[in-house]
Amino acid sequence: MVELALYQPEIANNTGTLIRLGACLATTIHVIHPTSFPLSPKTLARAGMDYVDYASVREHASFDQFDAWRRQENRRLVLLTTKASASAYAASYAGDDILMVGRESSGVPDSVAEAADLRVRIPMQNGLRSINVAVAAAMILGEAKRQTGGFTALR
Repeated sequence: MVELALYQPEIANNTGTLIRLGACLATTIHVIHPTSFPLSPKTLARAGMDYVDYASVREHASFDQFDAWRRQENRRLVLLTTKASASAYAASYAGDDILMVGRESSGVPDSVAEAADLRVRIPMQNGLRSINVAVAAAMILGEAKRQTGGFTALR
């Protein structure tokens, strides 16, 4: 199943929102440390509400650890980035993809972007910088799950 990775998240509310989304859509959320806040039920409570208890969250101490794990598992890494030229809606997703979003303030470093197997962007109006990371992740996770039949087991 398609999963979602959060690269060094900076805003607890966005992380809580995405963990809640993961719980509702039966999607594992990977949190790649360090985070800019303590990753705890208390810091996630406002956005994650009581859904955090139903979520599958896997923490990784660093990007290198995450990358080694996903390569060992033969998982394709799809990076959502404003620097990509390919539209996220022109991409074909596979059931074992991991979609990754970057830090709210700065995305991911070039070395992390280069490690991605596919880099995609959400088409936007010219002159605007970016969409909120939680909204962007939800948009493309929905598209990836639609393409891969990820909604069939949900009611």
